[in-house]
Amino acid sequence: MRRMTRRQLLTGATALGAFVIGNGYVTAAKADWATEMVAMKPEDFATLIQMARDIYPHDRVADEFYVRAVKSYDVQDKAEMAEAGIRALNQRSREMKGEDYLDIGWERDRVDVLRSMEDDDFFQTVRGGLVTGLYNQKEVWPIFGYEGSSYEHGGYIDRGFDDITWIG
Repeated sequence: MRRMTRRQLLTGATALGAFVIGNGYVTAAKADWATEMVAMKPEDFATLIQMARDIYPHDRVADEFYVRAVKSYDVQDKAEMAEAGIRALNQRSREMKGEDYLDIGWERDRVDVLRSMEDDDFFQTVRGGLVTGLYNQKEVWPIFGYEGSSYEHGGYIDRGFDDITWIG
């Protein structure tokens, strides 16, 4: 019998209804955000959002920040590459788990699929883009306890370099 964590239970329970995909837009089933598609198919963009959340999972970071982080792929010159990568992701997902990536209810199973593709150019492109796309959003900094740049205030030595409680 497979034991599951609280995170897996909550993720599994909401994964199938996580995104509402309409004609030209994507939103979360229980959220106050929506984004309109320009170049990508909404189901592919929803897959990209889930992929981003699975690569850098943070329960306290809302989907809208992941949407902003991957929105740069919804332009004509990047959409074709992203959709080709998502087709490959879905193909691998069907081979390994019997269904498309977005339809897999368990985070652990989706991560297994991602791990099998972590050396692929598409995965590395998305992962690399998320580092800045997600973590450079000033609105998420307080979630992680980051107060922003300290350079203009004289550095961290006299400005709380040791006040972060979530490390260690």
